[in-house]
Amino acid sequence: MLLLFTIYWIGCNSVDNKTKHANTESLNWTLDGFVKADEDNPIMAPDNILSFECPVREQILNWEERNVLNPTAVVKDDLVYMIYRAQDNFMTSRLGLAVSKDGIHFEKQAAPVFFPENDDMKIFEWPGGVEDPRIVESEEGTYVMTYTSYDGQTARLCLATSKDLVSWTKHGLVLSQDKYRDTWSKAGAIVSRKEGSRIIATRINGKYWMYFGDTDLYIATSEDLIHWEVAEDGENGRMVSVLHPRKGYFDSRLVEPGPYALIRDEGILLIYNASNAANYNDPALPKFTYAAGQALYDLENPFKLLDRTDTHFIHPDKDYERVGEVNEVCFVEGLVYFKNKWFLYYGTADSKIAVTVSEEPE
Repeated sequence: MLLLFTIYWIGCNSVDNKTKHANTESLNWTLDGFVKADEDNPIMAPDNILSFECPVREQILNWEERNVLNPTAVVKDDLVYMIYRAQDNFMTSRLGLAVSKDGIHFEKQAAPVFFPENDDMKIFEWPGGVEDPRIVESEEGTYVMTYTSYDGQTARLCLATSKDLVSWTKHGLVLSQDKYRDTWSKAGAIVSRKEGSRIIATRINGKYWMYFGDTDLYIATSEDLIHWEVAEDGENGRMVSVLHPRKGYFDSRLVEPGPYALIRDEGILLIYNASNAANYNDPALPKFTYAAGQALYDLENPFKLLDRTDTHFIHPDKDYERVGEVNEVCFVEGLVYFKNKWFLYYGTADSKIAVTVSEEPE
């Protein structure tokens, strides 16, 4: 089945950005105060020594020798567990695990914890690999990870679960309906609440909600966090866009979810990544720059956009953010509340990993 919307679709896509900028200042709903950890950044770089035996290539590979990037993170047992994307020299992506006592200095595991295998998902995950994870917990403590499979041509949003962040069960495509099977999709941000340091997927009106996509953002719902229904406009059967690029702004080329979507008193906070277009863009940023902004959605109607920042809160201004596999990139993806601070982890120039920290009260 597909979830149908007809009432709010037009309203969601007709936000007056100038009016909303004024509301941004009055509502004070954004997550602010982030400062890059310049003394330690980048906190993670590729390693040309770590190796494992790839079950598909049937050879021992240095699985993160080219790039590390785009991590997610969770707090467990008073430690930060980071799951990050790593690329070998074939440009195949796998997910590694690293652990930190302070949120800054991480110890990597020698082998990846999630990677393409000779299983039912190989058709979607090979040769490009598995990319860009985002993790939340269920009420019962199961870790739910959205990730992107890439077969070299099409990116597809997928989902996996784990009890320990090491052993994972793959559950296949999020967009499992036949009509969307070959649709380019990625970046699943599940609506969640914070309880202490836990980030817990939370029902709204009896359902779980997920923002996803790049270029435009869309929305889906679930009864069990495993099987998802795409929200469609009842008139034309198309996916409902809940956020889109804006001419003349830092997000003029595309928008894509950052970490999970966070329930706050003012609404649902979505930190999102954005790219600056070649034309009709923000002239203060180089074209194709990846920076990040914030959007606010209604708590009762998660597809209803209430507010949106007019400018980015993080952008590339360090050498390691400006030059790399892809130049001019800050791509935010991992957010934890740890030791009374917010730690936001991000990929830099698709090559390394850095962190920015906020002491804003929870």
